[in-house]
Amino acid sequence: MQWPPPRAHPDCVIARADGGGVPAPDALTQALARATTGAVKAVGGYAGGVYMRSPTAGLLLLAVFMGLPLPLFRPWWRIQVNRPYPPAEAYRTGQAVHLADAESAVGRFPQLVASLPFPFASLYEPVTAGTQRFGVLLVLRPATPGIPVGAVDRERLREAADRLAGDLAGLAAAGAPVVWEGDPVAVATPPPDTGSAGARAALDRIALAVLSLDRQGRIGFVNKAAEERLGLTGPQLYGKVLWEALPWLGHHAYDDHFRAVFMSGEPARFPARRGRHPPGEWLSVDLHPAPDGVTLTIDSTEKPAYAPASVVQPGAGLGLPSDQASALYRPVALAIALSEAVTARQVSAVVTEELLPAFGGRQLAIYLLDERHLYLAWETGFPQGFLNRFDGVSLDVRLPGVETLTTGRPMFFESMEHLAAAYPGIPLDAHVGARAFLPLIASGRPVGSCILGFDAPRGFSAEERTVLTALAGLIAQALARARRYDSEAALARGLQSALLPHRLPVRENVDTVGRYLAGTAGMDVGGDWYDVIETGRGLLALVIGDVQGHGVAAAATMGQLRSAVRAFALSGSTPEQVMRGTNQLLIDLDPGQFASCCYVLLDPASGAVRAVRAGHPQPLLRHPDGRTEVLDLAGGVVLGIDPDASYPVTELRLETGAVLALYTDGLVETPGIDIDDGVERLRVTLAAARPSPLTETADRLVGEADATTDRPDDIALLLASRRGGDA
Repeated sequence: MQWPPPRAHPDCVIARADGGGVPAPDALTQALARATTGAVKAVGGYAGGVYMRSPTAGLLLLAVFMGLPLPLFRPWWRIQVNRPYPPAEAYRTGQAVHLADAESAVGRFPQLVASLPFPFASLYEPVTAGTQRFGVLLVLRPATPGIPVGAVDRERLREAADRLAGDLAGLAAAGAPVVWEGDPVAVATPPPDTGSAGARAALDRIALAVLSLDRQGRIGFVNKAAEERLGLTGPQLYGKVLWEALPWLGHHAYDDHFRAVFMSGEPARFPARRGRHPPGEWLSVDLHPAPDGVTLTIDSTEKPAYAPASVVQPGAGLGLPSDQASALYRPVALAIALSEAVTARQVSAVVTEELLPAFGGRQLAIYLLDERHLYLAWETGFPQGFLNRFDGVSLDVRLPGVETLTTGRPMFFESMEHLAAAYPGIPLDAHVGARAFLPLIASGRPVGSCILGFDAPRGFSAEERTVLTALAGLIAQALARARRYDSEAALARGLQSALLPHRLPVRENVDTVGRYLAGTAGMDVGGDWYDVIETGRGLLALVIGDVQGHGVAAAATMGQLRSAVRAFALSGSTPEQVMRGTNQLLIDLDPGQFASCCYVLLDPASGAVRAVRAGHPQPLLRHPDGRTEVLDLAGGVVLGIDPDASYPVTELRLETGAVLALYTDGLVETPGIDIDDGVERLRVTLAAARPSPLTETADRLVGEADATTDRPDDIALLLASRRGGDA
């Protein structure tokens, strides 16, 4: 980590910590600083800043920042507007981005979570005036897991951004260049308090070195033990940024520890070496954060078995730039892959494919917590059956996989001998190797534990420990999300299965066949349904529909619509009345969803058909001679949108031997391919199919989709065919 002080804007100077006179900042910097301070206070944040457009097209620059040490966030001083980061999206789209916690961020911005894997909330508000886009106002604040950003805070941030936009528009109208060049400016805050005489005396009596930092990383207090250990006096340290005063703490290996305590409020401890040329003593550094700053303590420690600057092997250092790039790529690649994994099995497979190769691992086991017991959910590389003895262990058992979860601390064993010594009598699957036990904790809730195995003894560098710990948090978030998905998907599938007809009516002159295919693993259950209703007047109603959305809500809405259509049909309503009544019901229910539907009323004796359509794909009709066409039924808008919508009726005739095919769009939609091409492919398949038996025709029409391993939507199909003579 490089620690030159942030350079001031050309027309201003950063306020000095000792309160000495400084030139006043320019009008642009004043406006940005005023907006940042107001926004942070308005929404209860602990840090904030403004990204501004720059003279370079497509590049945003961090202009002002407050509440955190600026150099810790050097990688985020420059952001391209086309990158998948929240400030870029807010600027690009003109829409605010509100992220209440890491879980809400990981699906949309995995790179952000991977690079800053700490529990925090962030709010981003575009700064615009008319057609002018100036930049983005941002605020960081404590995470609120499961609780979205409230309307009051959204409005307060919007008002702050609007006031800033008005100021910047005024500057632009006056001819001032409203762009940013150079490094960001730290918004001036009062110098750190050096402490009362009583507190100083108390801390001077202890042998432990104690330093106090404000939220910009400036030293405000040191006790006598710290002066003696560091060889510097208080006046030499007061007001200086920690990493300027103590350069040996500015190594990049310690960056994440400092970022974590400033952003998450969680304490941290790490070994650090004082001086490197020649190598100095090893020290234990403890960080204790609070809302107004961080207390840092330093004590002696033994040389650790790993080197904090090593990624490849103990003591080796980062080496080539490619090694550094690889270390940064690991969490990003895994985060991106985890954001696309939906089920617990998919998450485990991603960890196997991305995490093990990156660190040279050979074994992986994931245990999930349920009712105070850990159950094996995934394993690879271990001897067959070895892990069975640990399946279902209680949290009271002394095992590393249990204790890493109950304590929340990762555990690293550089050899199997170290593991056996720490846990005497523990069964080992090998005599040579190394193991890492990682706690899987999502938003403060225990999820399980992860075991990584290596074939040979090895050290775990500080970077590796930091990266693996951060990745464990991402894995836990993904697994928690996957478990919710699995339970909700099981409920939705059960609901869908219960609501679909288990058998269709058997009529003398009509054959009907239905098929339903759920989306493939990882896809939510949709709201597709079909039904065949005997109306009581000798007529047969053929119905197919598709509720917008997925999951339990879509399945529940589907059940309500199916019941409504059935009730209207049995009451003797005309096709238009059925559709209008169902539309009004969906609007009255107000589930926040809409649905497409096609309703066909068939006279089995004569073949007369009266059909209505509400935003649904056009049916197909295969004539007795094999000629197959896409019908052109008049239609109205989808259900649930317009209470005054009308649904015109189309009349036609189903000849003996003809086949009518009703289907949902999942059967004809393929990502990247025009839906008309999908309809044409289905038409050709129906034309080439044997008209009898109808079950074989249905199987042929859904066969290609059924064989697809990545089907993004569910599918419903209903076929009807007349047989026998016409009346």
